[in-house]
Amino acid sequence: MPSIVDRDEQRYVGYRATVGFDGMADVAHQIAAIVGKLAERGVEPADAPFFRYLLLGTDMRTVTVEAGVPVADPVDLGDEYFTDVVPAGKYAQATHHGPPSGLFAATADLLAWSEKEDVRWDRIVEADGEHWGARLEIYRTDPQVEPDANNWDTDLCFRLAD
Repeated sequence: MPSIVDRDEQRYVGYRATVGFDGMADVAHQIAAIVGKLAERGVEPADAPFFRYLLLGTDMRTVTVEAGVPVADPVDLGDEYFTDVVPAGKYAQATHHGPPSGLFAATADLLAWSEKEDVRWDRIVEADGEHWGARLEIYRTDPQVEPDANNWDTDLCFRLAD
């Protein structure tokens, strides 16, 4: 069951791409690349990595998404990467337990719940699609520690409008 939670702002190192859904694996690989580059600099992630969805195209075939790894302080990892902040605020949060293939259904459930609860998102709908202020998938389970995807936990955290 989703809940409304308060989240503090969260600094992260990110990588942004506009891809089709078939290109999401390439974006996901950037999480490991960021973690590796942080380790080379002696920097530990401050929390679990995530995807931040910025734009869902009107055709739902393209998405602008960031792979992010939370950090305590800004870190320069080179031209491919940037430091940004996930904004503080109220978020609807739901946890999906199981493989990533179940995330579409979990997201649909969260969106259906929001309609029943009259939740307004930090989202603007324009001609090119849905622009989100903060729509996150937070990957709580490290696949190297727990290789069985049936045991993975992913938090869906979508920011509410102010």
